[in-house]
Amino acid sequence: MNIDYVKGRVRDVVDFPQKGVVFRDLTTAFKDPVALRMIGDGLAELYKDKGVTKVVGIESRGFIGGSILADRLGAGFVPVRKPGKLPADTIRESYSKEYGTDTIEVHRDAIDENDIVVIHDDVLATGGTMLAAYRLIKSMNPKKVYINFIIDLTMLGGREKMPADVEVTALIEY
Repeated sequence: MNIDYVKGRVRDVVDFPQKGVVFRDLTTAFKDPVALRMIGDGLAELYKDKGVTKVVGIESRGFIGGSILADRLGAGFVPVRKPGKLPADTIRESYSKEYGTDTIEVHRDAIDENDIVVIHDDVLATGGTMLAAYRLIKSMNPKKVYINFIIDLTMLGGREKMPADVEVTALIEY
């Protein structure tokens, strides 16, 4: 993967979603077929020999890279969504955010004790959503869990909040 090529396709949006924030917008990299292939190749390379059976993608941008990774690995894809979006029996996890709380859900039968899981999201910022997803997936007792991002915004310290016993990877660091 040519990191500089992909980074060159990531758009910086100043003052989004609030003043003082520089949002790293991956949609401009996703729309470039060369960058999208590089992202897919880079993700697959990280996990090709780890026996992954399921990739969990966090709503909504985590669905993009997560689906690509699942396809490349020959694994299943599991969406983690906001409440009320999944049609069957779910389990949920709530977590604190900068301005209140949020909740995510997954189908109760999505993961089992034989699964080796990669939980994927597009960007690691403060880590709250990923920690909630991790707790949710761990409660289902999979054999192994990995955590992955396309971008890690290192200055926000999200990686330090991830569980010490879990391999955390990112393709790009800012």
